[in-house]
Amino acid sequence: MKILLSSLLVSFFSLSAFGQDIEIANSTLHQYYNTRDFCVSVDEKEVYFTIQSPNQELSQIVCVKNNIWNNPVLLSFCDNYSYLEPFLSFDGKRLYFSSNRPKKEGDTAKSDFDIWYVERLNERSKWSKPINLGSQVNSENDEFYPTLADNGNLYFTMDAKQGLGKDDIYVCQWQDTHYSKPHILSDNINSEGYEFNAFIAKDETFIIYTKYNSKDGLGSGDLYIARKKPNGTWGNPENMGNIINTKFMEYCPFYHHKTNTLYFTSKRSHLIPEKYKDIKQYLKKISSSHNGLSKIYKCTIKL
Repeated sequence: MKILLSSLLVSFFSLSAFGQDIEIANSTLHQYYNTRDFCVSVDEKEVYFTIQSPNQELSQIVCVKNNIWNNPVLLSFCDNYSYLEPFLSFDGKRLYFSSNRPKKEGDTAKSDFDIWYVERLNERSKWSKPINLGSQVNSENDEFYPTLADNGNLYFTMDAKQGLGKDDIYVCQWQDTHYSKPHILSDNINSEGYEFNAFIAKDETFIIYTKYNSKDGLGSGDLYIARKKPNGTWGNPENMGNIINTKFMEYCPFYHHKTNTLYFTSKRSHLIPEKYKDIKQYLKKISSSHNGLSKIYKCTIKL
């Protein structure tokens, strides 16, 4: 009975909230092996995402401006270290990301993953050199996937031994001039398993994140949403449904509040054995979306 009820809830969420089916964020993304992590400016003039090598040894952040998707630009600070999971501040003046670049200037050995940012005066200005958020936020553990609320509160994933599970979601509250120490979100959000890649609403009324191999999941990693109660605590997370989630991995959510568009990364696959008339048709099929590789998708959904 419990499994049946879970399935009904998934179906209800799927049918009641969506304005369209899932589609690739842009057809030009077919040309890349692995794309993931997505954020877009409020005015939609800038898009940032990560392009990785097939086995993810290489990871770099690119930018698309003015909807010219066939001309992504590698960000100036990207070098021989890994860069991923960009988040653009709402005023467009800071870009946060995760990187294993050395913590200290002059060092060459890669570090654990920390949260960094670059800043600029406006969208026509160049980005600064990367700035580490410092020991108030970062630690000897890996920190990933930064996302900010309007009040400056920073949510992110940390792989910490003192957490509830392998990966957990934390928040550092902005206190006028500095961040508080990381605070792990409640066990309504985190568990003994894996919770990661959280997107926080601008007003902190909801949070979307991935739960891995959850008992009520559809398989692998699923996207869940939890809403904040009037007393400030988090309600129980709800699986976002069988239109968004599959038996494959879904992760890295980003929600554009003005357009009601949810972007997310998925390794979904619709490939089935069939007869192809020629090699051109075959290559088109295996290089398109829904091919099991990490791709960025979107849908319209009112949250």
